[in-house]
Amino acid sequence: MIACVRAIRVRRYVDMIVAPLEVWFDGGIRSGQDVLKALALGAHATLIGRAYVYGLGALGEAGVTTALELIRRELELTMVLCGVRDVSGIGRSALQFAKGRAMGLGDST
Repeated sequence: MIACVRAIRVRRYVDMIVAPLEVWFDGGIRSGQDVLKALALGAHATLIGRAYVYGLGALGEAGVTTALELIRRELELTMVLCGVRDVSGIGRSALQFAKGRAMGLGDST
């Protein structure tokens, strides 16, 4: 689950932003599932500093590589489970909403 759920509230405004502007999601990204959620809510990219730092602290360069590979694999698996073939196909339809909020994202309205 994305840790800083309140940041998801920005999704209301993503559709109103001028097209050349990019939205990057930072904070709380810990898994490939979190990456998919952020992209599905309108982010163009995510930053994953925590995974990078944990990997670096655990195993140095090899740990960073392992952490990034795990997130990539989780994202690919989550995409398959959502019926999405590539990252460009990720959209809000990949999420299930209940009472105006994304499942598993807490209070995002």
